[in-house]
Amino acid sequence: MAQKKAQSTQKKTAEAKGASTSAKKPAESVKAAPVKSEPVTKTEPAAKAEPAKKTEPAAKAEPAKKTEPAAKAEPAKKAEPAAKAEPAKKTEPAAKAEPAKKTEPAAKAEPAKKAEPAAKAEPAEKAEPAKKAKPAAKKPAAKKTKPAAKKAVAEETKPAEPAAEAAPVAEQPAAPAAETVAAAEPVAEPVVEAAPAQPQYDTPRRSVAFIGSECHPFVKTGGLGDVMYALPRELVKQNCDVRVILPRYACIPQKYQDKMVYRGEFYMDLGETGRSYYVGIMEYIWDGVVYDFIDNQEFFSAGNPYVGLVEDIPKYCFFSKAALAALNYMNWIPDIIHCHDWQAALVPVFQKTLFKDSPVGHAKSVLTIHNLRFQGIYNIPTIRYWTGLPAEVFNMGALQQAWRDANMLKGGLAYADRITTVSNTYAWEIQTPEYGEKLEDHLRYHSYKLRGIVNGIDYGMWNPATDPALAVNYDITNVLERKPQNKLALQKELGLVEDEGKLVVGLISRLTNQKGLDLVNAIVPQIMDGNTQVVVLGTGDKEYEDTFRYYENAYKGMFSACIQYDESRAHRIYAGADVLLVPSRFEPCGLTQLNAMHYGTLPIVRETGGLKDTVEPYNVFNGGGNGFTFDRYDAGLLLDAINRAKTEYFTSRYHWDEVVQRDMAKDVSWTNSARQYKDLYLELTPW
Repeated sequence: MAQKKAQSTQKKTAEAKGASTSAKKPAESVKAAPVKSEPVTKTEPAAKAEPAKKTEPAAKAEPAKKTEPAAKAEPAKKAEPAAKAEPAKKTEPAAKAEPAKKTEPAAKAEPAKKAEPAAKAEPAEKAEPAKKAKPAAKKPAAKKTKPAAKKAVAEETKPAEPAAEAAPVAEQPAAPAAETVAAAEPVAEPVVEAAPAQPQYDTPRRSVAFIGSECHPFVKTGGLGDVMYALPRELVKQNCDVRVILPRYACIPQKYQDKMVYRGEFYMDLGETGRSYYVGIMEYIWDGVVYDFIDNQEFFSAGNPYVGLVEDIPKYCFFSKAALAALNYMNWIPDIIHCHDWQAALVPVFQKTLFKDSPVGHAKSVLTIHNLRFQGIYNIPTIRYWTGLPAEVFNMGALQQAWRDANMLKGGLAYADRITTVSNTYAWEIQTPEYGEKLEDHLRYHSYKLRGIVNGIDYGMWNPATDPALAVNYDITNVLERKPQNKLALQKELGLVEDEGKLVVGLISRLTNQKGLDLVNAIVPQIMDGNTQVVVLGTGDKEYEDTFRYYENAYKGMFSACIQYDESRAHRIYAGADVLLVPSRFEPCGLTQLNAMHYGTLPIVRETGGLKDTVEPYNVFNGGGNGFTFDRYDAGLLLDAINRAKTEYFTSRYHWDEVVQRDMAKDVSWTNSARQYKDLYLELTPW
């Protein structure tokens, strides 16, 4: 038997060599066979005819070339190995991608030896047109050949690597097919990549109701609107269920009004008015956050959210009570009720008195002070009339202030379970007479529940790499080349002398005395030296608006006063300016210095509140720090800080650029801040 097998093998080897010789001549037809025409795979007999000799000695497969056609009929990978004729084994290896195994099936066609006639191979050529249908042919072939592959000798798969080297023989037609196979295999990769994208929660889930008077993009007048927008979105990522409750002002853009969905309505008594007031609930869901708008045209039909205390006191007394009633109505009882500023400060008071026996009365409350200067102070009879609160809340330990007045913020501070401010330094400052706004004693009394958490900025809105408002986008890797281009674009936009060598000083602010603008006005003539340009953006007190207009006229081409609110231009100033002034008299947190640093613009700030917490003074000796600071509220010290910045900019540009990149690398996002709020919620609700 062994002799017969040896003779048979020699005979086949000789025939295979002859076949390979003849196969080289009609190279075109060989390539055509690899076309992998569906017919070839479907008419397995034909394929078997060619591989008859080739497949029998699958391992020896000298006739692999004939097998090549069959292999090509299947996945390209098989075709490559086939090119090597001898290494049928290699062909199988190529099968690592299962396709090779499909080539071996041809081996099963050993019986097809009888059908060795090359004539049968011709049909394969005719089937070339089937190339278009290759994909379809591959699938069926795979299924049918898998069994055969199993029968193939394991050793045959080892030569896979060599087969890959031999592939070049018939690669021209096979290569495209191989690419197709490769493209098909990665289909599973996206699924694998998506897994890591899933958020990993390491803290328990909590439900939080945010109650405040404004929220970007619906209505915004200051930093409160940014916080009400960004913090809830970040908390959702940290495994919180969040609802934001807002008044449905008439000034909310119609495009958002049109997307609101009616959730229900009810009537609610209010204070000593003797009336029942309509409370409608309109809902809008965006990025995992549910926004519920309290609807009542009697209170919220004005064009602006804030009109004056006479109108605002009744409005926010109604809103605070309606927000709690709406939570009960929707049967959505949060673990935490997080209120913001004086407009929502009565929520903890209502909750611990009139709502104490209702479901919402069991939630914990947090009150955040964004600016202590605004407190909602009015006479006691008026606030009692609009709230209907019990007499015991109108005492010196709660709402009462200066014997005759009721202070809504003060009452909220007394009844809230926790009090937060928007920076650690400000939390300390408001307990002193200088910054306490007459509530320093009250705050010291409640200091055990007071803490500061610095705000962050939303990288989705503030990101120079993707900001559509900029002339040229940039990031930390190319800021030094592209930021000057934004400076030139800003200078052109504002009619300033176009020279990237000049130092551009930006000022983006509400024009009020809180922002230190009296200091700025006092030193403008001293900083306009021919190498410095100033850009001001904002609206506010007429006194400051007129002064800046005067300077624009006096220093044409070097000073620009944009007396307006223009968010898009603000983005361009952050990108085009070299430094940003924030010389505030007091600043709870401040977002402008955070935006500036993220855009590679160095801040010049007074060391107060959040400015002190976020800006480290530049050290000329070791190059440390990320901005320029001054401590006492003095115009001369502000001028000194600006001159120090000029010195570094014009004489030590290398160190300046280092600080620019350091600022851009600093993490000023909401991630860390939201984590601290989440920890606070868990502290209040340890169950």
